[in-house]
Amino acid sequence: TFVISSLLAFLKQHDPKTLSSQLAYLQLSSRDFEILEEMQSKTAWLGVAENIVFENFKKCAKFVSPFSINNPNGWRYWLIHLANSYRARQVYNDRLHQNSETQAHFGRSGLGMLAHDPSEGKTLYLFNESARDQAKDQLREDIPKFLYDSVPALSVREFFERIYNNTPAHSDDINAALLSSNEIEIQTATGGTRRKANQIHTTDIIAFKKQRSFFFPK
Repeated sequence: TFVISSLLAFLKQHDPKTLSSQLAYLQLSSRDFEILEEMQSKTAWLGVAENIVFENFKKCAKFVSPFSINNPNGWRYWLIHLANSYRARQVYNDRLHQNSETQAHFGRSGLGMLAHDPSEGKTLYLFNESARDQAKDQLREDIPKFLYDSVPALSVREFFERIYNNTPAHSDDINAALLSSNEIEIQTATGGTRRKANQIHTTDIIAFKKQRSFFFPK
């Protein structure tokens, strides 16, 4: 656990170029950032701070959970989880949902949780049931697009390795989105097709269906 102001003070003094480049990605000037710092109860501040935390800790581990301790009166404290295994991050995400509303994320709830798109509305994700409903909708859209943009087929394990550093979603919701998609299917090692989310295995293959509906990635 640490205070966000300590990290920012360190970056300003010892690594101002890194801080400037991260603000540039978020399309913020130094003055914009100073204004946000003074309003730490605003969700916009949470989103900016979360990006900075993630970028500065991702060199420490393969999987970084950059979520703030939830306090609407001011997001000042961060509890960081670092792991080198997707499984550890998967378990941590699920635990956050069990302890809903103890931590907060501001951004996307599907894949690409910190993607910066000014045209896309961001929301506060508190790891509760309403947040999960929102994540399910985004995951159903994001997963086919992710496959379309990367590879047409890959193992479930490879998929988890690629996505878990960039999603706050519960594992059950990710598995359910995989099975409910009209675009993709889960193939077993023996050539069968998975029908139940709780039976998905890491050696299964995720692939586009041969008979596909019209899919137009955004």
